[in-house]
Amino acid sequence: MKVLVTGGAGFIGSALVRYLIQHSEHTVVNVDALTYAGHLESLSEVSDSERYIFEKVDIRDEVAVNAVFNTHRPDAVMHLAAESHVDRSIDNSSDFITTNVVGTHCLLKVAQVYFSNLSGVAKENFRFLHVSTDEVFGSLGTTGFFTEETPYHPRSPYSSSKASSDHLARAWYYTYGLPVVVSNCSNNYGPYQFPEKLIPVVILKSLGEESIPVYGQGDNIRDWLFVNDHVKALWKILCEGRPGETYNIGGNNEKTNLEVVLSICAILDELRPKPEGIFSDQISFVKDRPGHDFRYAIDSAKLQNELNWNPDETFESGIRKTVEWYLSNEDWCQAVSQGSYDLQRLGQKV
Repeated sequence: MKVLVTGGAGFIGSALVRYLIQHSEHTVVNVDALTYAGHLESLSEVSDSERYIFEKVDIRDEVAVNAVFNTHRPDAVMHLAAESHVDRSIDNSSDFITTNVVGTHCLLKVAQVYFSNLSGVAKENFRFLHVSTDEVFGSLGTTGFFTEETPYHPRSPYSSSKASSDHLARAWYYTYGLPVVVSNCSNNYGPYQFPEKLIPVVILKSLGEESIPVYGQGDNIRDWLFVNDHVKALWKILCEGRPGETYNIGGNNEKTNLEVVLSICAILDELRPKPEGIFSDQISFVKDRPGHDFRYAIDSAKLQNELNWNPDETFESGIRKTVEWYLSNEDWCQAVSQGSYDLQRLGQKV
């Protein structure tokens, strides 16, 4: 197969590209605009492969996207390109609307025309996987789980833009017959995550002997999914999922933000101890994020039962691998952050 991956230089996208090049015989066409969160350094392990192709294209550019389809003739599309940081969406919602909504619309339009001109086995096997988030469902209380039937209730500019793109993807299935499959995942973590998200921020703040910010009292709960488990699920959904269906992907690892921070501090105490004191001494509780959802939790039973997927990593094993990777790749963090992010808090313009 030839698989077109949008956002393949981002955190989850680069993990997917590395997985496909290293563990399959498929060719990957990586379409990425290389915004602040997209970095070709994340693909250095596979960039020399004859089965890897990179196209610097913005998915909002319909002419350029159409040229990519006509040139490379993909057998499937895995759409991951998106603006994804809630705090940034609070500061500047426009980029989230244009990329996540308008960009997805552009991609669906081009894919539909391309699909309509296919025939035979190529048309029968073509798939468009739209990758989304559990944040579209809103906030849970202390009990319950998000399922594929949970009504949408997004509460931030980011989650609202992703909810909009999900609805567009489903509309292209029902209205135009494009074989779309949708996935909604819980919080991802792992190597190569841009240092604006919680886990890399905690690691890098710790190592820099800076204050480690924890929103509110740190009691917001997330279900944590190791990125390699996520991309394996995405590949299963693309190959075995049914068009028109949605599959939730969760890590079965609910943790409060404070539990996550304390876990990281404990691993750092073991692997790179401070001359004096412990890393948790650096924790500082700060004003909460506006509209901060209390709890996310995914029910992945449909994916587990229908496609026989289960996460390989526990939170304990995954977070250790993540911390070890960041300790060994501080140069990568400096390279991708330079000029675009200095570990300062975003989302305070309210």
